[in-house]
Amino acid sequence: MRDDEAVGATQDYTAVVVAGPKRRVLVPVPFDPDAVWGAKPDHHVAGTVNGMAVRAVLERSAGGAAFVLGAAWRRDCGVSPGDEVTVTLSPEGPQRGDLDADVAEALEADPQAGAFFDSLAQFYRKAYLRWIDGTKRRPEVRAERIAEVVRLCHEGVKERGAA
Repeated sequence: MRDDEAVGATQDYTAVVVAGPKRRVLVPVPFDPDAVWGAKPDHHVAGTVNGMAVRAVLERSAGGAAFVLGAAWRRDCGVSPGDEVTVTLSPEGPQRGDLDADVAEALEADPQAGAFFDSLAQFYRKAYLRWIDGTKRRPEVRAERIAEVVRLCHEGVKERGAA
């Protein structure tokens, strides 16, 4: 089994919601997201808490990873600090293992660009991939677009035209 085959695996667990600093409410993550989903600067996740949809970016602290439940989400779903919740989480959006081989290889060849791409929210990843996939009728342009995306990611640019 390749190291990246487990990447993207859904994680199910129960946790006790805790009060965080600045009146925030956090759901602890009882596993190392880097070990389960691959090392990334930021883990954008989607899933459910007690069956209600949630999207978040995992935060790291000395106690491990956690994600914030916003005030409006808690109000609508009735979750408070001290409550035990059932959580299902998976990485959000296209992951490295989901990419076409040529795109994945180009990102692998530039670790800085690959790490930046992996840390992007799904909106930005999908936009880059749609732009590359827009070359179906002009395959000679595909390699140029892949190189441009790798260059932009290497420079820390979230989207084309934003540099």
